[in-house]
Formats: sequence, C-alpha cells, structure tokens
Amino acid sequence: MFGIGLAIIAGILISLQNVFNARVSEKTGPWATTSLVLGLGLVCSLPVFYTMEDKSLLDFSGVNPVFLFSGVFGVGIVFFLMRGVTLIGPAYAISIALISQIIIAFMVNTGGWFGFEPSSLSWEKLLGIGLLIGGVLVYKLEKQNEEQIEEERESIGA
Repeated sequence: MFGIGLAIIAGILISLQNVFNARVSEKTGPWATTSLVLGLGLVCSLPVFYTMEDKSLLDFSGVNPVFLFSGVFGVGIVFFLMRGVTLIGPAYAISIALISQIIIAFMVNTGGWFGFEPSSLSWEKLLGIGLLIGGVLVYKLEKQNEEQIEEERESIGA
C-alpha cells in the first residue's frame, strides 16, 4: 500500500512539474528551463543525500555502468514532455506519455529485462493497455470537436 501511495505522489509531481516547466519555458526557452529544473533538482537532492545516506556519492560498485546513463533520460524527459505540454496541452501530452510508460514497463516486466523477474503475458494486461489508448483517443476526439465548434463560431462571428 505504501508503494501505491508513493506512485500516486510521483504522478502528481510529474504532472505539476511538466505544467510548471511549460510555463517557465515560455519565458526562458526550453533548454534553459531543462537546465534550471535539473540543476535545482541536484541542489535540492544533495543535502538530503548527505543527511540520509551513509555512503559515498561516487560509490557505484556493483552497478551496471549502462544504468548510470538514466540521468541523460532525465534531460529528455524534462525537455520532450515540456515541449509536448506546450504544443498539445497538459492532459493530452501527459496521457500519451503515461501510455508509452505503461507499454515500456509492460515490455520490461513481461520480458524480464534489466534483471526484473519476467511476468506472464495475459489478455487482461493487453486489454488494459488497449482501454488506456482508447481513452486517450476518445479524449482527443472530444478536443477536436470542441476546436471545430470554436472555429465555426469564429467564422460566423467574423
């Protein structure tokens, strides 16, 4: 249950961070925002690390060196999702990102990649992913209908 709570908090923080990042990038630019966000993250996490952890910051013994590149993924996450939010809106961009996360996590879980225990493929899991994709498509259709109605109102009033 504690893990579920942590995941919910993470989802809330990711959504808010991306909305905030999109607003900051309108004034500073996307790369300045990415640098600022990740730099502030470093500044905030270092004191917590030195307070909570009882090990060296540079002790990577036993860690697969490939996994250390996840920080580079962080740059892509901040930049690409921030731009997606700016271009297509928060709900649509974050929904698409969520679906891609679930699909990749499903592949990692089912395939037993990166040292995780493989899980079985089931029609229920595939149905769940299909329903998520269907929900985003329904959301997009509603948004397109709203945009068409707004365009028609503008053309009539103009």
